[in-house]
Amino acid sequence: MLYELRIYHMNPGKMKVVQDRFRDHVIQLFMNHGMKVTQFWEDLDEANNRLYYVVEHPNMEIRNLNYDRFRNDPEWIEVKRISELDGPLINKQESIFMKNAAFFEN
Repeated sequence: MLYELRIYHMNPGKMKVVQDRFRDHVIQLFMNHGMKVTQFWEDLDEANNRLYYVVEHPNMEIRNLNYDRFRNDPEWIEVKRISELDGPLINKQESIFMKNAAFFEN
C-alpha cells in the first residue's frame, strides 16, 4: 500500500472554501476514482493556514492513473471552476509518499 500525505498551503481566507469543496464534492469524486481518503488534519497553528490529508493507493502507477481520471472528470472541472471564481484556493501543494514500516504492526 502507498500512502500519500498531501499538504495544502492555503491562500488567505480560503480554508473554509476548500473544506466545503472536499466535504460536498471531492471526497466522493475521489471515491468514484478509486482513491480512499483516510484522514484530514488542520495545522494546530492556524497562522500556518495548512490542510493535510492522506490518500491510500495500491501503488504509484494506479495512483497516477486515478489522479489523471479525477483531474479530467467534467464534474471536478466544474466544481474547481466555480469554487475558484474569487481566485485560487491553494497557494502550494506538496505530496509525501510513504509505505508501512516493516517493524511496526498495528
